[in-house]
Amino acid sequence: MTSIILFVKHKSRYRRMGSSKAEKAENHERIVKIAAARFREAGIEGIGVADLMKDAGMTHGGFYRHFASREELVAEAVACALQDGGKTVAALANSKQSRHILFAALVDAYLSVAHRDGLASSCAVTTLAGDVARSNDKARSAYTDQVSLYLKVLGDLIASEKSTSKRTAAITALATLVGAVSMARAVNDTALSEEILASAANQLKALLG
Repeated sequence: MTSIILFVKHKSRYRRMGSSKAEKAENHERIVKIAAARFREAGIEGIGVADLMKDAGMTHGGFYRHFASREELVAEAVACALQDGGKTVAALANSKQSRHILFAALVDAYLSVAHRDGLASSCAVTTLAGDVARSNDKARSAYTDQVSLYLKVLGDLIASEKSTSKRTAAITALATLVGAVSMARAVNDTALSEEILASAANQLKALLG
């Protein structure tokens, strides 16, 4: 009888431990996703740990059960934000449409007013560029990997026989996309902001589509 009781207690304790680990993993993921969105909205230095934990529905004191430091959270959140944008671009690039149509669709989506205004869900290659340049090596490595992925996707969509020409065109396209969105967000003249987006889109589609 005693052995049965001990076995039941052991199984109960095992279930609690498993549940605790799963809950911790879910909480960790929630903190990272919230930080990824808030960093895009306010910048990496624009929000503190206490506010992030409050947004996640947890106490400030619980932060160090998930991360050794704020820098560790920054690295994970930047990687998460970059991957979000990467999934959208990859899905578009893997479509069955022609390269010309896909390139035009990518340009129009990236240089849209919705992308300009939707900071929390926007492409982190643009939104976090300045922050990542001053961040830690892990965040910069994640950013570098995402830029490399975008260059490959753009290169595959650009019609050219020469690989060097495709590479140069892809870099030009990505720099134009990132720069145009950044400028459109920064100016306080709505008409000028939309003109920047439209002009960049038209030039890219005309030159590279």
